[in-house]
Amino acid sequence: MSDRTGLVTMLGNPMTLTGTPVLVGKKAPDFALVDNDMAPKTLADYAGKVLIVSAVPSLDTPICDMETRRFNAEASKLGSDVMVLTVSMDLPFAQKRWCAAAGIDQVVTLSDYRDASFGQNWGVLIKELRLLARCVFVVAKDGTVKYMELVPEIASEPNYDAALEAAKALM
Repeated sequence: MSDRTGLVTMLGNPMTLTGTPVLVGKKAPDFALVDNDMAPKTLADYAGKVLIVSAVPSLDTPICDMETRRFNAEASKLGSDVMVLTVSMDLPFAQKRWCAAAGIDQVVTLSDYRDASFGQNWGVLIKELRLLARCVFVVAKDGTVKYMELVPEIASEPNYDAALEAAKALM
């Protein structure tokens, strides 16, 4: 594990990422997350699917809201071989409430609040805030990371089209 400063900023201020960075072409690391009903989830729960994994700071912020709504709309066009996971440090109760209010029915929201295993294992935990950096990963059915975008400014949206094209290429 290493600390990496300045790869991402929040409103122009450099932030420090902790954990082991995920590399394209390597196997996706495991995680121990919690779904909206407090059930534990690991990478193995999504085996055999193409995954779009969207890490966000908090669903209760405007950009994360827009991003998750956009991926929710796109997910319905991708077919049953693709799953979209949105991971944040939000409590599962808050995620469940937000999903119900936003009409999110295609994206699976998962919480890393317990031990930040996703943030550490995927290298996107912001040391100063204990939130996740905005990052999108695409993982093939065999568990290999095929695409990764670490968004340099947390208050900016990711390149949706690039992530969706990477996922479609794996179908």
